[in-house]
Amino acid sequence: MLQSKLMSSTDGHLSIAGDETPMGATRPAVVIPTYNEAENIGRLVQRILDVVPNMQVIVVDDNSPDGTGILADALAAEDERVHVVHRPGKLGLGTAYVAGFREAFSLNADPICTMDADFSHDPSYLPALLEKAQVYDVSIGSRYVPGGGTKHWGLKRRVLSRGANWVARTLLGLEAHDCTAGFRAYRRHVLEAVHPETVRADGYSYLVEILYRCQFLGFSIGEVPIIFVDRLRGNSKISQKEILKAAFTVGRLFIRRLLRLSPVSRATRVGPRPS
Repeated sequence: MLQSKLMSSTDGHLSIAGDETPMGATRPAVVIPTYNEAENIGRLVQRILDVVPNMQVIVVDDNSPDGTGILADALAAEDERVHVVHRPGKLGLGTAYVAGFREAFSLNADPICTMDADFSHDPSYLPALLEKAQVYDVSIGSRYVPGGGTKHWGLKRRVLSRGANWVARTLLGLEAHDCTAGFRAYRRHVLEAVHPETVRADGYSYLVEILYRCQFLGFSIGEVPIIFVDRLRGNSKISQKEILKAAFTVGRLFIRRLLRLSPVSRATRVGPRPS
């Protein structure tokens, strides 16, 4: 079983292992949180590596009862580009991202991507996302820019998603069109600045809060159009509880915005990265 190289500094922030590696030698990584994705994980990892051969794939598994973690270990044993972080149980999407970011830092990865494990995010979009990350600090695979969209969604889900994005953009002043997208590429210096391990939100609302931090700190954000395809295998993780948590997160951040309070209590404001 692969041992995860989780690193943290004495103040609890993410730390970086292997900083001696020249910047030109860095490789991108993609963090994939999993829970009961045995039907998808093998095909997904292979597809990612076919599309981006130098990608480092980090599977963060929450002790899936269906054996997803065991399958991921087998993939890692066969290919040095695959890494597995095992967690004792279903601890939430936000903390899964943090665990994956720590592993990516220990691998000296840059940029660091995130994506779903169920093929809702087509790996064929990864090259465009990584190319956008050469220009922007954060790049988003967006459903809501020209050329983007969804497939196999019912009316209720389309209305819910559009409504959630409109509320987040309006109340928080977010400039991105797709604020809840989990298909992203972050430059490493962005994650160093926003301290993702201190984000209060969990679940899918984590995505809104970390994006809000990125914009507040002045990082540039670009979007790549994608077609989001609803999963064909396995079960969706979105629940009524997740929706309520997202509403609470937006409300909490809106109050902080009204009070002009920083959402990043342990970081200082920075300007955009020089081009």
